[in-house]
Amino acid sequence: MEIGKYKKRIADEKIEHYLKLFGAVCIEGPKYCGKTWSGRYHSNSEILLHKTTGGTSNNVELAKISPSLILQGEKPRLIDEWQEATNLWDEIRMDVDKTGEKGQYILTGSSTPNREGIAHSGAGRFGKIHLRTMSLWETGESSGDISLQELCQGKIQEKMTGEVSLKHLAELIVRGGWPGNLGYSAKDASDAIKEYIDLIIDDDLQRLDGITRDKHKVRLLLKSLARNESTTVSNMTLKKDMNEVDHEDIDIDTLASYLNALNKLYLLDNDPPFATNIRSSIRIKQAEKRHFADPSISCALLGISEEERLINDLETFGFLFEALVERDLKIYADNFRAKCYHYQDYQNKEIDCVIELENGEWCAFEIKLGANKIEEAAQNLVNLKENIEKEKGKAPSVLCVICGLTNAVYQRPDGVYVVPLTALKP
Repeated sequence: MEIGKYKKRIADEKIEHYLKLFGAVCIEGPKYCGKTWSGRYHSNSEILLHKTTGGTSNNVELAKISPSLILQGEKPRLIDEWQEATNLWDEIRMDVDKTGEKGQYILTGSSTPNREGIAHSGAGRFGKIHLRTMSLWETGESSGDISLQELCQGKIQEKMTGEVSLKHLAELIVRGGWPGNLGYSAKDASDAIKEYIDLIIDDDLQRLDGITRDKHKVRLLLKSLARNESTTVSNMTLKKDMNEVDHEDIDIDTLASYLNALNKLYLLDNDPPFATNIRSSIRIKQAEKRHFADPSISCALLGISEEERLINDLETFGFLFEALVERDLKIYADNFRAKCYHYQDYQNKEIDCVIELENGEWCAFEIKLGANKIEEAAQNLVNLKENIEKEKGKAPSVLCVICGLTNAVYQRPDGVYVVPLTALKP
């Protein structure tokens, strides 16, 4: 990649900041999300540790035998796929301690390594950054009229933002936010993601920890996750779904181990449950909301390779639109040190997305594809806020409906904001 062609990422600012705070910065995330490009953009030298299929690279062997040679080069030095030689972690930590200098190394990794060969956590020496696929603001498909940070502070300017077609939203979901696919049609991007999934199953899962997994069952589990995108289904429900739809049974412990492996490859990006700051008597469910790293993965697994197929299944469209929105919200929120959750209690009250700010305030977001659902979503938010206040809990400071097919940013008489996804930025 030519540096002049690098498409700037929201995380760039955080990478620069961390290079001033830490001796080394570790950029983690799913394969193909742009970690190497971002690391290269901020570095002055590099070395790649990619293994070849069925073998190893010379650099991997060199890193294990003579790690000091790998560290030689102009700083910041990029070490790509460092987890292929985990002994480098302690070598870098010791070098950082020895020199006392900041911003010496940038490590990128597409899997969480086991702790073999790592003696120290690296606390105080390493700063970690989770890089996701690209948001609509980063790809140029959001106008950026509304800052999420300002919205969470109750500061927005009402304005018209323009019409958005259902077909365009479907295309964004099917194509996804993978940097290398931005110029592709939805069909071509879908073909690329299918190959990506095959490589994960056939190669990466095996090389992750040396454990041989049943590829057929892994693929069926991925399809079940795709069918249950943006829901809080349990592992037992996934097991039943695989049995009922694909006529395949799987041991519950095996299923859990497969999910753990997919997590280690950053293929999953689930939303944790929110409860800590509500402090009411309402019991909160502790299930995570299921998400892939990008909604395009669900599309590829479900055989949705063209916009029309998604448009003809509006229920699935709604779940995948929710996944698209929550991917972007996580990217934007991370830029101002906020955290994303979901809310679900035992009184059947739900909030699609909760953003918790550094000061402890929290904001509630409902996500709807069509403008005809705004009224229902807004009423749900108002009712839930009133219920929490009645229970003497900490209520949300901002209520907002993020919509796919609205053409304006505005505040309703009940205080609920309405914002199009394609108008958001950090």
